[in-house]
Amino acid sequence: INPQSSTGVQGQTCEGNCGKQLDFCSCHPTCKSLKNCCADYKQYCVELFPYSGTIFGGTDFIVLEASFNKSSQIICKFNNNTNTVGYVDENSRGHCISPLLYETGWVPLHISSDNGTTFSRVGAWLAVHTGKLDSKFKATLVNSTKWQYYGTPNVGGTLEMTWNTSLVRAERVNIELWGYRETGEPYSDYWQGEWEYLYSLAKNQPNNGSFSFLPKPAANGFSSWELGSVRISPSTYPDGTWNVQAAWTEDHALAWHLEEKFRQNSTAWALEKCVAWDQLENQLPNFLNEIIDCPCTLAQARADTGRFHTDYGCDIEKGSVCTYHPGSVHCVRAIQASPKYAAGQQCCYDSTGAQVLTADSIGGSTPDRAHDWGSPPYKRPPRIPGQSHWVYDVLSFYYCCLWSDNCHYYFKHRPSSDCRRYQSPSSAVVFGDPHFITFDGVSYSFNGKGEYTLVSSEMKQLTIQGRTEPVNGELLSVSTQLSAVAMKEASSDVIEVRLVSGHNGLEVLQNQKTLSFTEQTWMDLYGVFVFSPTPTNVTVMFPSGAGVEVRLRGGTMTTTVLLPEEFTDSTLGLLGKMNGDATDDLVLSNGELVQNQSNPEELFSFGVSWAVSNKSALFTYDSEYLLDTYYHAPRHDHSFIPMFSAPERPDDPLGQQASEICTGEGSKFCRYDILVGRSPSMGNATKLSFQSHISLVDDLKPVISCGWLSPPNNGRKEGTTYLQGAKVQLFCDDGFTLKGSAERVCQENGLWSGEETTCVVPKLLIRLLTLIKMHTTNWKYKEFSNATTLWVN
Repeated sequence: INPQSSTGVQGQTCEGNCGKQLDFCSCHPTCKSLKNCCADYKQYCVELFPYSGTIFGGTDFIVLEASFNKSSQIICKFNNNTNTVGYVDENSRGHCISPLLYETGWVPLHISSDNGTTFSRVGAWLAVHTGKLDSKFKATLVNSTKWQYYGTPNVGGTLEMTWNTSLVRAERVNIELWGYRETGEPYSDYWQGEWEYLYSLAKNQPNNGSFSFLPKPAANGFSSWELGSVRISPSTYPDGTWNVQAAWTEDHALAWHLEEKFRQNSTAWALEKCVAWDQLENQLPNFLNEIIDCPCTLAQARADTGRFHTDYGCDIEKGSVCTYHPGSVHCVRAIQASPKYAAGQQCCYDSTGAQVLTADSIGGSTPDRAHDWGSPPYKRPPRIPGQSHWVYDVLSFYYCCLWSDNCHYYFKHRPSSDCRRYQSPSSAVVFGDPHFITFDGVSYSFNGKGEYTLVSSEMKQLTIQGRTEPVNGELLSVSTQLSAVAMKEASSDVIEVRLVSGHNGLEVLQNQKTLSFTEQTWMDLYGVFVFSPTPTNVTVMFPSGAGVEVRLRGGTMTTTVLLPEEFTDSTLGLLGKMNGDATDDLVLSNGELVQNQSNPEELFSFGVSWAVSNKSALFTYDSEYLLDTYYHAPRHDHSFIPMFSAPERPDDPLGQQASEICTGEGSKFCRYDILVGRSPSMGNATKLSFQSHISLVDDLKPVISCGWLSPPNNGRKEGTTYLQGAKVQLFCDDGFTLKGSAERVCQENGLWSGEETTCVVPKLLIRLLTLIKMHTTNWKYKEFSNATTLWVN
């Protein structure tokens, strides 16, 4: 049946059927590749450009390929509860305006062209945390530090902001201040976050991309709003109109509009606020016990990609501009918020790779009452992305540390966690032709053609599957390579990462629909996060802490799986049983153990046993090739017979290259890929992948921490590293004698060597005081004794 003619058949329309496979045509995303879409598919299952924008709203986007009439009255409904008014442009294209949202991630979108009577078109909009949004999509605070310190000593004058004029399609604009606050009792059902229009800084300004002004303390009580953002919007709308096309600055501390009292004595004002925050924190629940511990080293923090991700405010790859963590070169944040209180963890490291602690430095690691990136289901405090974190963790840092010198209040409630409870994840990898290294370090090759279970954990409801295809797609090939991995955890979205045609990039699918990373590199999906900074690099992160890294090297996929210790004794599949015991790693799906791990035929039988069943397959079949080769065929191709070992022929023209490329540990995998796969580039990629895995395992090696060591009272210490082998020198102030150990070393048992160090008053001085007491009148003794005590202190 010709799908182009199927719209006339009763029920064969995509109106109300997006995502479904109909009798005569399809409204499922795969229909585009299979070329069996219903004729009206693009009219009702719509794509957007751009597809993403700030959580603050105001982005004008086009509804692609759907046709509208000039008279169409467009209403756009986001998440089934927030409506904005759209319009039809001069080219009959429909437009929507994104709303102010209190959540990030893909938001369901329904579009009406009859002023809200029916919502027949369906799509999705990606709302993005302001910190993760590219700078070209937001207004810029010129010298943002000046904005956030305005009114403190020696900070004044005019403030300036700039923006890309294309973000606001208007000749004249209003410059408005919007404020954010949270009301109601924390952790109660009445706890709410709200954005509110406060006042305009200027009206009917030319839209020339810049604005400067001399700030004044806010009138009418508006200076009580301490967090907000400036919005540039068309001057044709009344003041503070919600959900119109606009450009926003990043949210920031509104120092520049605070009351006159702040400008007269910012330190005293900030201290008063700091003390009030301290008293509030004393009444709030303790969240510190449920957050994850920090990794001990920078190497661990950067390697544990399933649980930690770069903090964009302190990134070694981008020059380490660590505004809130001076002395650190890189920080990471725990990806998942804590289970009950939705709290976050931030871990910072210095140039030596050691963790920086707040007990030693203002630039130390700090936990957060509210996770900066928010956490599902978002929408309400403390889970609102960005803003909840500002209210509870950042403004208070301004009060106590940046606008006054009272950090001890802040660090009392936000102390660094050290790493004594941190447990590194275990890692396993699939690479090359394909070769496997299990979680417990067993390495082998399995050249089956089909779809197989890489990892299965019934306890954690995690499934990761891999698809293999003949090398170079050749029918006569005797080796295979990984071409796709698909995964899910519990009820999460299914994520698939696969080689694109030509093997020069990776494609990511969410529930069988291709994701585009052209606008955003990070996506919050249902039950999973995906990060893809380049077309050859994808990281998938699940709530359990499981991480899957897929990298493209030399046209081949390398897939690394990282699992935290909670997965111990719960995994099966081609990547083994994770329990620290290499002897029981390779277990067939029927429970039998591989007896001889060096026997290629036995290993092959082991691999075959993990072919996926039809009902459990997670993959997408959106081409005739995939349908014929995998969907309508057995999941393991029994007719495909691989070559189990590399032939060593003296006349092989690739023999010399194999000898030159394949050196050191892992060379057998490299030689196989060159001599059997007939590909020197594949062999080189295999060598690099093997070395990368060895480096990863090394980075993730557990290290011993003895925990923070305090300086003695009336003394000091030298040394702020507390890992095994680290030395800390201890000294006393003048007039005191050191008792205990002057040097302490962190031992492999996790304890400090030596004895506790104290600084005491010398015995000679004590005897002198005693003699004075015996030979002076009581009042004279008291006077002298008090003076001596003051001198000692």
